[in-house]
Amino acid sequence: MIKLSIIIVNYNVRYFLEQCLLSVKDACFDFSSEVIVVDNNSIDGSCEMIKDKFPQVKLISNQENVGFGKANNIGVSKAKGEYILFLNPDTYIAEDTLKKSIDFAERQNNFGALGVKMIDGTGSYLPESKRNIPTIKIASKKIMGNSKNYYANQINENNTGPVEILTGAFMLIKQKVYIEVGGFDSDYFMYGEDIDLSYKLLNKNYQNYYLGSSTIIHFKGESTTKNISYLKNFYGAMQIFYNKYFKINQFDYMIQKVVVKLLILVNSVKANNNIVVKEKRNIVIIGDKSNSYQNILDIVKPKKVKITKKFLLDFSEFDTVFFDQKFMSNSDIIKYFKAKQLQDVSKRIISKNSKFYLGSDTSSSKGEVVVF
Repeated sequence: MIKLSIIIVNYNVRYFLEQCLLSVKDACFDFSSEVIVVDNNSIDGSCEMIKDKFPQVKLISNQENVGFGKANNIGVSKAKGEYILFLNPDTYIAEDTLKKSIDFAERQNNFGALGVKMIDGTGSYLPESKRNIPTIKIASKKIMGNSKNYYANQINENNTGPVEILTGAFMLIKQKVYIEVGGFDSDYFMYGEDIDLSYKLLNKNYQNYYLGSSTIIHFKGESTTKNISYLKNFYGAMQIFYNKYFKINQFDYMIQKVVVKLLILVNSVKANNNIVVKEKRNIVIIGDKSNSYQNILDIVKPKKVKITKKFLLDFSEFDTVFFDQKFMSNSDIIKYFKAKQLQDVSKRIISKNSKFYLGSDTSSSKGEVVVF
């Protein structure tokens, strides 16, 4: 039996998917594995890219967008792995991510699902990596600016321990357990499926865990933009969750609807704020001088360029750093994304064996992909 089946649901994020698959390929060692991509009728050449560059990947091409949960269930029906990893296409993992995750899972007696530490394209920690059960009371407090009980802040972001709710961007689970609890509920089209699955595992006396010793990049916002449609899907999913698991009276139901509408209103205002894109004028490329970066320089047209094999101690004179994946390990790139020296510096990854670079300067909008 295959040890791990990695299932990636894709929808029109061709370049982020390619970068994700490259990092996954580097992480699949010391155990048997398979990668299954379920494409939800993309029109950006994603399927053609997979057939051309990743012929070993099992590709399932849906003729329509069936949603996140249903697409993952289709992938599971074809999976042969003891473990299933649900992974978003806009993620980037380290070489040891999968091994660390499976090794941890193997040591647990009541293992439900596992999540890891996630950072966004700016290097900032994503608190949704570990959450508590989002009851109506907790969700109501969150809209008022109190997210203390929404996220699992009882566990430090770098520590490891039991949590209630994980995110579907990276979720490891045994296939037999996934089938036992009924898998993802296809009543959710997008968002909420991971909350629902996490909660079902808890109800079956399985324990979910957060592994803070392993970090991945979740560029976030690449598969969907934060528009009104997104917000309605997300908070509509929360209503499905409440109605499914919590017995509420008519008054509480009306309060719930008001909370959801307020969440949509408040967040739509945030989503519509103009995002200032930094102009890349002074750049540093961490790579090999023998490599040709002329195509990138022709596109960026920087005032100042530095190409170096070493990570600088001071980046104050630069506004953008490019990491050459052909020269650096995925682990080092992720480590440097988190570095304090780069807190206010834009970060881009130059893909190996392909002519594009990508990155994201915000968690609330689509990132930048430049093909050269």
